[in-house]
Formats: sequence, C-alpha cells, structure tokens
Amino acid sequence: MLQTMVEQPLLNARQAWMLAIRPKTLPAGAVPVVLGSALAAADGQFRLLPALVALICALGIQVATNFINEIYDFRKGADTADRLGPTRTVAAGIISEKTMIKVSALLAGGVFFLGLYLVYTAGWPIFIIGVLSLLFAWGYTGGPYPIAYSGLGDLFVFLFFGLVAVGGTYYVQAHDLDFPVLLAAVAPGSFSVNILLVNNIRDITTDRKVGKMTLPARIGGGWARRLYIALTVLAYLVPCLLWLNHYSIWGLLSLLSAPLAYRMISELYTSEGRELNHVLAGTGKLMTLHGLLFSAGLLIPIFQ
Repeated sequence: MLQTMVEQPLLNARQAWMLAIRPKTLPAGAVPVVLGSALAAADGQFRLLPALVALICALGIQVATNFINEIYDFRKGADTADRLGPTRTVAAGIISEKTMIKVSALLAGGVFFLGLYLVYTAGWPIFIIGVLSLLFAWGYTGGPYPIAYSGLGDLFVFLFFGLVAVGGTYYVQAHDLDFPVLLAAVAPGSFSVNILLVNNIRDITTDRKVGKMTLPARIGGGWARRLYIALTVLAYLVPCLLWLNHYSIWGLLSLLSAPLAYRMISELYTSEGRELNHVLAGTGKLMTLHGLLFSAGLLIPIFQ
C-alpha cells in the first residue's frame, strides 16, 4: 500500500486512465480484427466501415474488461500491496470504484450501440456475438462464478480474442465464414492466451493467497511455461496451414518474427516476479508483429 500511496500523487488524470486501460494488453483486441480484415480483403470481401467499427468495438470490449477487472479484483482483495504487476488504479485509490463503475457502464453501453450497426449490416449472429462478448467482459472477474478465478480464463480468452474476434470481423464484411478463417484465428488466440499466461505466472503466489485459481496457479509455473511454448509453436504453424488451404505463401512473412518469439521464451524461463512484466510487454509486441506480418502477407497478392 505504501508503494501505491507514493505513486498516486505523481499521476495526473490522463496517466491514471492509461494505467487502467493497460495499453500493453490492447494487441489482444486489435490484432484479431486486423487479421480478419486482411482475410476478407484476400477473399475480395473487404468493407472499410464494418472493419473500422469492428476494431473500435473490439478495443472497447478489451478496455471494458480491464476496467471491470479492476473493480472486482479490488472487491475480492486480489490487488494487494504484494502485487508484482503495474499499479491498479482502483485498489490504489487513484480512481474511485464509483467512477470506474460509471465509466465501465458508459463504455459497455457505447460498444453495444455502436455494435448495432454491425448487427444491421450482418444480421442476428453478430448480435449474439456482441452480447456474449459483453457478458464475457463482465463475467471474467465479475458475477458469482468469475471465469478468471476458476482457471478457465485462458480458454475463454482463446475463444473470444481468437475465434470470435477474427471470425466475427470476417463475417461482418463477407457475411459468410469458412474453416480457413477460423484456422487463422488460432494464431491471435494463442498469443492472447500467452499474454494472460505471463501475467498469471507472475502473480501465482499472490493469486493463490486470495483464492484466485488461475490456470498457472493450478498447474504451476513450470507447466504454464511449457504451455506458452506450445501455443507459440501453434501460432507459427497457422500461416503454414493457411498456405496449404490456398492462401498466399506471403503469409509466411510472419515467420520473420520468430527471433522475437525465441527471445520471449528464453526470458520467460529466466525471469521471475517483476521481471516478467518485460516478458508480458514483449509478448504483446510479438503478437502485434506476427499479426501485422501475417496480415501484410495475405494482402500482397492484391497489389501484384
């Protein structure tokens, strides 16, 4: 608590909200939409306005999830002075719980109403996806059975920040969905889980103390690190499999990010505690680099 009390006067309003937004987690919201749009363009189905609205909604849901996480982790006592990650603004008293609730509700409402445009253009499946995504944003740490406290958070992150985000983005443009699109979605889904894994490996000790039984808290840091490696390998197999499904070989440009992946794995195995914050940020950068190279590769044939 002393640490947060010292940091608090040093933060202005913009800095406080940037802390709450958690910019290093935003690739999990943006990259799947970029990839889904690149796939739509590769199939001759790209539509600019639905793509932009999908991006805004995805980022809005990501930020809303982070805000709601602050509220409920504060209520459950998960954000203590022993925490090794970045300062949590509600627990530190920088942003009041009441203010965070209001902003979270406004943000969720804004995403809902903006998403109605996507429902108008693509139909009822998008309404279901939107409602489920907002429920996930709340249920991740809220409600009587919070997903993050059960060890199922990784599965839901894979589904919503992988399959649902990429598939939904493609669908609002093409009004159709094929297996290769969901196959491509495995890559950002895997990296999103890896971001969560690093965060939870760092917090194993403090999470166990408050009964927050994340997947790493259940299986231990060693197995969680092995899962990180497996998901990274899986993400790099995806562009190869997509090529075999008649998409451009240029998608293999994503392999150029492999040196960064190797470095993140090495650091994951040599880091503990606060040192893992660097691996967390690096995994977000890896997801962004891989996703942009993958997407760029899919687009190259359009301009040839």
